[in-house]
Amino acid sequence: MTTTDLIIIGSGPGGYRAADYAAKNGLQVLVFEELEVGGTCLNSGCIPTKCLAHDASKESIPAFELVMERKQQTIQQLREGVQTLLSQPNITLVRGKTVFKDRHTVVANGEEYQAKHIIIATGSHAKMPPIEGLVYQQGGESNVVTSTELLNIDHVPEKLCIVGAGVIGMEFASAFASFGSKVTVVEFMKECLPTLDSDIAKRLRKCMEKKGIEFYLQAGVKCIHEGKVTFERKGKELTVEADTILIATGRAANMDSLNLDAMGISYDKKGILVDDNMETSINGIYAIGDTNARQMLAHAATFQGFRAVNHILGKSDNIRFDIMPAAVFTHPEAASVGKTEDACKAGELNYTVRKGYYRANGRALSMEEPEGMAKLIVDEQNKIIGCHIYGAHAAELVQEISALMNMDITLDRLKDIIHTHPTLGEILQDMAIG
Repeated sequence: MTTTDLIIIGSGPGGYRAADYAAKNGLQVLVFEELEVGGTCLNSGCIPTKCLAHDASKESIPAFELVMERKQQTIQQLREGVQTLLSQPNITLVRGKTVFKDRHTVVANGEEYQAKHIIIATGSHAKMPPIEGLVYQQGGESNVVTSTELLNIDHVPEKLCIVGAGVIGMEFASAFASFGSKVTVVEFMKECLPTLDSDIAKRLRKCMEKKGIEFYLQAGVKCIHEGKVTFERKGKELTVEADTILIATGRAANMDSLNLDAMGISYDKKGILVDDNMETSINGIYAIGDTNARQMLAHAATFQGFRAVNHILGKSDNIRFDIMPAAVFTHPEAASVGKTEDACKAGELNYTVRKGYYRANGRALSMEEPEGMAKLIVDEQNKIIGCHIYGAHAAELVQEISALMNMDITLDRLKDIIHTHPTLGEILQDMAIG
């Protein structure tokens, strides 16, 4: 039996960053990975989709085989970086499927490994909705695919139907429409990107409609059969034909094969239940990232890992999980942090909204990116409690506000912060000045 200080199951952004942080703080770490290092984000999520988004936004789009080749090269380069990180002193990478034997012991490849502390960072998988006739075969043997198969497709589908208008669905819709697909999006909710401020989501959808993407909102899919997606919308039954159908209806935590029931680790249908230190119902066992489904974002997983390691080390931190920026890499992109206007209305909060437009910004016009809008939401004390943007470099602009929100900055403080001219950041300052 091998004994160590910390076992981490999974090598995605939560797992490998937690391992690095723990090792630098003097812990001996064993990292277990069944598939490729880097997890979903690197191999079939954030990174490859951003490669596609980048090439799709170019004025002269490369041949599709070159797009996919560059994507794979990027994955491989970053994968090698993660492997190097996991080969540093104090970290040992073990390849193989891992299950719990008891609260301090896991088994992989027939060998037992023991540690006082264990972090579960096993990520998630695409969730299949209960739709009549839906036939999905992992690896893309049918025309029904998940994001994983679409990221490895060898051609541009002539007709692509996307079921689900969340982040995954919208990013693929934007990219493949630029590559030449006729894209149709079918969404059950009344608007795309339901976690985004509805004002921003609507404006982004309108932009995408101008590029030829067809949306059917408030549409419940009834059946998928032989390349036909049948759905009900406003009392009418409609059918869309497609040669490729992407199911983008969310993700589910990877936890079924861990032997959680025998361990007595509490979980629900979303994921493993944890406290604010990411500790499960069993002392010394933690769950981070998509596995606990609190905030299914790569950077959330990373900082949850930091919090778990800090708790193991007895360290305090100032990580604020209530301020979690997020981005959607469509074209134009969208990003948000904090409360939406919809949430403020629902909570009957006293708030004020400031809006700014890209078309009034010198940098945006010089970049030929006049399409975009930003919203700042402030409370009755004039403290910034939310920011929502669609337009060029929205993610970077929202990150500025995220940093300020961590300092509880007011609108008055923002207006006095000097911004470089000409930059898109001036949109934010102009909103503060009013």
